[in-house]
Amino acid sequence: MSTTQASGNERWHDHYDDGVPAAIDFDEVPLHDFVGRAAEKWGSRPALSFLNCSFTYAELADKVRRCASALKALGVKEGSRVAIQLPNIPQTVIAFHGAVLAGAEVVMTNPLYTLREMEHQWSDSGCDFAIVADFIFEETIAPNRDKLRPKTWIVAHIPDYLRFPLNWLAPIKLARQTPKRYAKVRTGNGVYEFKTIVEAASPDVAAPARGIDDIAVLQYTGGTTGPSKGAVLTHRNLSCNTQQIHTWFPKVELGQEVNLLCLPLFHVFGLSVGMNWSIWSGAKMVLVPNPRDIPSLVKAITKHRVTLFPGVPALFNAINNFPGVEKLDMTSVKSCFSGSAPIARDVQERFEALTKSIIIEGFGMSETSPVTHVNPLYGTRKIGSIGIPVSNTEAKIVDAEDDSVDLPIGEEGELLVRGPQVMQGYWQCPEANEEVLAGGWMHTGDLASMDEDGFFRICGRKKDMINCSGLKVFPDEVDEVLMAHPAILEAATIGVPDEERGETVKSFIVLQEGQALTATQVEKYAREHLAPYKIPRQVEFLAELPKSSVMKILRRELREMELRRRDAD
Repeated sequence: MSTTQASGNERWHDHYDDGVPAAIDFDEVPLHDFVGRAAEKWGSRPALSFLNCSFTYAELADKVRRCASALKALGVKEGSRVAIQLPNIPQTVIAFHGAVLAGAEVVMTNPLYTLREMEHQWSDSGCDFAIVADFIFEETIAPNRDKLRPKTWIVAHIPDYLRFPLNWLAPIKLARQTPKRYAKVRTGNGVYEFKTIVEAASPDVAAPARGIDDIAVLQYTGGTTGPSKGAVLTHRNLSCNTQQIHTWFPKVELGQEVNLLCLPLFHVFGLSVGMNWSIWSGAKMVLVPNPRDIPSLVKAITKHRVTLFPGVPALFNAINNFPGVEKLDMTSVKSCFSGSAPIARDVQERFEALTKSIIIEGFGMSETSPVTHVNPLYGTRKIGSIGIPVSNTEAKIVDAEDDSVDLPIGEEGELLVRGPQVMQGYWQCPEANEEVLAGGWMHTGDLASMDEDGFFRICGRKKDMINCSGLKVFPDEVDEVLMAHPAILEAATIGVPDEERGETVKSFIVLQEGQALTATQVEKYAREHLAPYKIPRQVEFLAELPKSSVMKILRRELREMELRRRDAD
């Protein structure tokens, strides 16, 4: 047992729900013990479901042990780095926990990555082994193996664990998709079939000597300000954050909940709040490979009677606008955790009315495993805020230009956090670490303010802030106002160069189906709700906004698009 005490008498502790302590007496459980621990407690309970495939916790533990044995037989040693590049399928869960049980350090890789991005991530991290999807291997890896560091490739097929008739039908359907999602792969010469080697391996595997403070995951950031960097997350970081998340939901029924895993598991939000929290609490994981497939999402909620739903605002908004959603029974959903971007009040209220659930908005980063802040589930909830620091977590607001100056309540500055979930640093980036972890605090790069109750509100990213003639404009504020308009589905605001003002405000807007607006009408509406310098001087209508794999709006792509246009003029 270990306890990390938060210092001082933080004002937010008064707003913790009953049963949520200011400091947790953490169980020092490394990740490689998670599945075995769950199997001992809930062996006969369902662990995961994917289409017509399902495993109990006992069956999952058996497959994880066999996977660890198979990896060790291929040469994985304690401290080896293993890349996993898969969508949300059973093999992802098995591979991750099999790898840590083999003593490996895991590098979760986005299946949408290009060759250049794979090359950088796997070379930078030193991966010698990679578990990848068949279609990625055939289309990108096989023709370029000489450019990539891994020499041992383990290939998984989406239908591997499906039962009849889907195990026959799915390969045909997936191979015909554009882009295709199934490919036959020739084994040999360092290439192996995932299911074949796992099923043939022994379930008898010794626990690794890895300790709670050893590295578990190199979680690469999105690379929005240069090449992506690997956040070094230990077993302690990820185990403590799982326990912080679990503690925040005191009414969760152990061994009884159903958690919707539609957020990608290669992203730390899906990894911790989806997979690891489910295993810690004995919840059934319902795997959905494509979060953009809203019909499948809605079907999964109603069919499996989902009770827990970690998501992002774009997902809740898409479900709100799904045709016929009012006729569906989604009242099984009890608690939703929204992160990655601010959620608009009308989106939140509409989803809660449909499901009778509660959405609590929170905040986190790849560098913090990820959760640092959440709104209380049952007590004071301040819509529009990211809530309060979770147990054992400290936070403060400092001057954005001088982090030695703490700012008073209500003033906007950079958000700093510290706690047991904060990374050890970026992999092989000593200079960046000196800056981002200066003084023992994680410098988030987010601009925020704290109110008198200890609730924090994100104003925007330091790099996203728009400077109009010396006045600060936060894009999130503008977007929130625009999305309250009944004709607007989504909005994303950026700063664009302006000779007179330095920067001016431009908003990209997606309209609700069947609605029409002009730029003049948008400006008039904004004028009613925003100070004059915050009003979008330019408005562009798009069919859709660029989004990441976790449905986060990518302002950087809008900025790049705008700059390319200007360079071409």
